[in-house]
Amino acid sequence: MPKQKSKDKNDRGSCPVGRFFSDLEKASGNKSKFLKHLTRSKLEFLKAVKYLVDDKIEDLEKKRPAKGKKRATKIRVE
Repeated sequence: MPKQKSKDKNDRGSCPVGRFFSDLEKASGNKSKFLKHLTRSKLEFLKAVKYLVDDKIEDLEKKRPAKGKKRATKIRVE
């Protein structure tokens, strides 16, 4: 029988980073300082990923030719 995917939005099983943070949360129990720090580190990690994505988007937008500036190429037909 094929394994069914979970439809729970909080299921982090498919993402290795999410699974890592989830396992750490489970292992920590109720150590509030640890959980506070872990939450901040998740936030910093996501901000770093956001920076990389934004930077790549900016690079792609710079490389894309501007609309309306297409240049026709003359072809000589014999």
